Amino acid sequence: MKKLINDPADVVSEALRGMAAAHPELRVDHENRVVFRGDAPVRGKVGLVSGGGSGHEPLHGGFVGPGMLDAACAGEVFTSPVPDQVVAATRGVDGGVGVLHIVKNYTGDIMNFEMAAELASAETGVEVVSVVVNDDVAVQDSLYTAGRRGVGGTVLVEKIAGAAADEGRDLAGVAAIAARVNDSVRSMGMALTSCTVPAAGHPTFELGDDEIEIGIGIHGEPGRRRVPAAPARDVAMMLVEPILADLDFTAGDGVIAFVNGMGGTPLIEQYVVYSEVAAILARSGVTVVRSLVGPYITSLEMAGCSVTILKLDVELLRLWDAPVVTPGLRWGA
Repeated sequence: MKKLINDPADVVSEALRGMAAAHPELRVDHENRVVFRGDAPVRGKVGLVSGGGSGHEPLHGGFVGPGMLDAACAGEVFTSPVPDQVVAATRGVDGGVGVLHIVKNYTGDIMNFEMAAELASAETGVEVVSVVVNDDVAVQDSLYTAGRRGVGGTVLVEKIAGAAADEGRDLAGVAAIAARVNDSVRSMGMALTSCTVPAAGHPTFELGDDEIEIGIGIHGEPGRRRVPAAPARDVAMMLVEPILADLDFTAGDGVIAFVNGMGGTPLIEQYVVYSEVAAILARSGVTVVRSLVGPYITSLEMAGCSVTILKLDVELLRLWDAPVVTPGLRWGA
């Protein structure tokens, strides 16, 4: 294992120290491993909390700031944050009008966020609503989930719900927007290589030099099938076709097409994939009105990519375009 770390046991805490030093506009609670926007809590604004296992950066801490999340909880690598972390985050963003939890559909995340919501409500009386993201079309159930996994769509849910909260919508309104995005987004991913969790010291799974895994999750979970290595145009087809088969994207006001790098794939290859994705969508009668390309929800150093398609309406497009100022996503401000 070759990694730019000191001790595997200290990776998360040391990364958070680095994040605090690099982004003084954020506030990091090192004891609870929570990243807050510097002005949290914002009075009269719905607070947005998300989080999950570390190793997916910039998700979630890199999406804390105006126009997106108010706080993010950092669990150990590929491990859900514990309830006490989520409670601390919820208390720290409570502006008096409720808190929304955005939770990826993994069993540990669901359980710990549910417990934290109950504890926070009992301790402080804050109203907490949760929206679960389950956009992955690859498999119905997996190693870590009942139902579909939460993957690339999480980035889009956090951005659009964050914009709704920043413009002053109430808790029910922000939760409704988040749920609408989740209902309208689908994703599918693939891997060229595995990744190595620092504490484990060996790859999560083995792939031959001539093999790729189609339908992986963001923790290296196996997907639909293992196939021979193929050109980008064929890989793009393997990812986009199941998405288009799952939801009609030809209606409405166009889509956001999001090609995500899993951590170890260079941007030049991500743009090759995006070119193929855009061509497939055009042939399928799907109108792309916004795009996003880059490593926004990663799996340590895994090589590979995912494709996420969000079906838009006028309101969702306006909220996507609204200003955002975070370490990982920034425009319009």
